[in-house]
Formats: sequence, C-alpha cells, structure tokens
Amino acid sequence: MSGSASEPSADALAEMRRRVQGTNINEISLLATDYLNHFNEIVMVLDIIPDMPECLEDAKSWQPKGYQDHFHDSVFSDKDLAIEAYDRSPPEYRAAFEDTVASLNKLVELGLARIEDAVASANEEAVRFASSTASRDLQKLMDVVSAIINGLKPTIDREEIDILLRA
Repeated sequence: MSGSASEPSADALAEMRRRVQGTNINEISLLATDYLNHFNEIVMVLDIIPDMPECLEDAKSWQPKGYQDHFHDSVFSDKDLAIEAYDRSPPEYRAAFEDTVASLNKLVELGLARIEDAVASANEEAVRFASSTASRDLQKLMDVVSAIINGLKPTIDREEIDILLRA
C-alpha cells in the first residue's frame, strides 16, 4: 500500500473530512468499505470450492491488491476522492488498517494452501472443513478492517490474529 505515513495537518484533515461528507468514505478514518469487495470476491470463491473443487484454480488466481490500486481499477463513484483521502487518513486508522490487511493477505495464502492440500487428498469432508475455516477466518478479519474503516478501534488483538495465521 502506498502513501505517506506522516500525520496530515489539522487543516488538511479537516478539509478532507469536509470533502468526503455525503460519500461512502468514512469522515473519521477517511477510508471506504468498498475496498472490502476485493476480499469478498475470494471469500465467495472459497465458499463454493466444496461443491465445485475446480474453482480452486480461480481462487489461486486471486492476488492481493492495495487500497489505492483497488480504487484505481474500481467503478466506485468517488474513487478519485478515495485515493486522495487515503493519503490523509489519520495514522492511527491507516496503520491498523494496513496491518490487518497484510494479515488478511497472509490468511488468504495460508487458507488456499490448506484447501489445495485437502483437494489433493480427495477427501470431501477435509475440503469442506478447510474452505469453511478459511472463509470464516477471513470474515473475522474483514470485520476488523470494516470496524477500522468505520472509525472504530479494532475488536481483535494481535495475539488473536497470530492464532489465525498459525500453520
């Protein structure tokens, strides 16, 4: 993810908060939940793998995408403003956001490896378990990212995230 990690001036922050009023960009964090669509895509594919194991190839083609890159490629109506606002997002939100998104990306990779092993074993129950576990764990972290985007403090601590990422 790109952008300056320095804290925006109070005037720049106030001006950006004024500009995002009435949009789907949160006025506190200056982040938009539309970014979560990137992760919703992989979760949906993971959920259908037990019934359609051939979708594993689609899931494996999913790639992490940074916040600003997501909006560059998006049809989101306020995408340019979302990209600009990201650089002014207060560090306490942006740091937590970036850290949790990095954990999400790692969790996708780990989940896909577990699902791939289960598919290779030809054990339908193992595939279903690996897929549902990956989907559930991703959703848990997506809820944390959503809370951060919505200007709340994370509801999961680093230890819980580390537990999710254990192999």
